[in-house]
Amino acid sequence: MFERAYLKTLMARITEPRKFIQVVMGPRQVGKTTMISQLLTKLSVPYSFESADAVLNTNSFWIDQIWDSARVKKKSAMADEFLLVIDEVQKVDNWSEVVKKQWDRDSREGTNIKVVLLGSSRLLIQRGLTESLAGRFETFNLGHWSFPEMEAAFGWSIEKYIYFGGYPGSASLVGDEERWKNYINDSLIETSISKDILMLTRVDKPALLKRLFEVGSLYSGQILSFTKMLGQLQDAGNTITLSHYLNMLSDCGLLKGLEKYAGDVIRKRGSSPKFQVYNNALLTSHGDSKFSDVLTDSKSWGRLVESSVGAHLINNSLSERYNVYYWREGDKEVDFVLEKNGKIVALEVKSGRRSYNSGMKVFSEKFHPSKVLLVGTDGIPYEEFLRVNPAELF
Repeated sequence: MFERAYLKTLMARITEPRKFIQVVMGPRQVGKTTMISQLLTKLSVPYSFESADAVLNTNSFWIDQIWDSARVKKKSAMADEFLLVIDEVQKVDNWSEVVKKQWDRDSREGTNIKVVLLGSSRLLIQRGLTESLAGRFETFNLGHWSFPEMEAAFGWSIEKYIYFGGYPGSASLVGDEERWKNYINDSLIETSISKDILMLTRVDKPALLKRLFEVGSLYSGQILSFTKMLGQLQDAGNTITLSHYLNMLSDCGLLKGLEKYAGDVIRKRGSSPKFQVYNNALLTSHGDSKFSDVLTDSKSWGRLVESSVGAHLINNSLSERYNVYYWREGDKEVDFVLEKNGKIVALEVKSGRRSYNSGMKVFSEKFHPSKVLLVGTDGIPYEEFLRVNPAELF
């Protein structure tokens, strides 16, 4: 079975002396549970794997029960240490307070139980961590599968990856595109929105949130003001509601709204968003076109290439801790702007014949980036760029 590089890092953390709760976050179907299963087979210590998927969200006592059970199992096994893994922990109300109570009890009593928490809603996980578990945890962000991973695991070409994206569970279905699209829409998108947002967070207009995702996905790689979006969405409410819903979709690893780079935090937050899916499958599964048709349509293919580069950038931004923006002034535009520790990298994506972009020159004169890179035509081949960790650009 294919092992993601994340496994080695998590293994190293788990085998260290007990110090922090390990919190693994990531969208659905990126392999969190599979990675934990692989980890457990490599460990020689006793463990317990529990899932909150079928637990009532009001039953926070459930965490107390499984923790007490872990202590009993450790004692009966006469083991020096024990590993407790809790999946989908964010589904339990007040989970962070209960985890804090039990973790602190073990710390006081010298009980060597190590803990891994898994969750698919980054918003709810982070809220619990900041409210109750300060200083007691390390986070571990799993992103969508990269091109090198899909290539190594399934032998995919760069063209296949750009069109079908990086969901490993859908790889066996790409020979039947209609079936593949149904799987992405019904089993992944609908489940993520229903279980990770609507069941766990108050959403006054669920139909609006779903429609926002559909429109935003179709416009991936494009800038669209919330004001213009109001005309495309029925019962759209206001721009504040749309912005809030977009943040929810981003926290579930579905759709992000990139802000305009302006060198000023206030102006960034007031900008029109540039929509960007976290996985190109979220874009292509909505359309009527087929893989073979898109390959011969230079305009459609160029859009998918840019979206794939954008997905690569935002997926790595969580674990590598850099920010991703776009820039536009009049008719001058730069596709992506990366920012980390005061350093700026400007990126332009081109898949057609012409590669010159006057926007890059204007941006460079105004903001003086440390690097200006062209991906695609006359620049770094996009296949090569999708193999690079963007953090290495700084």
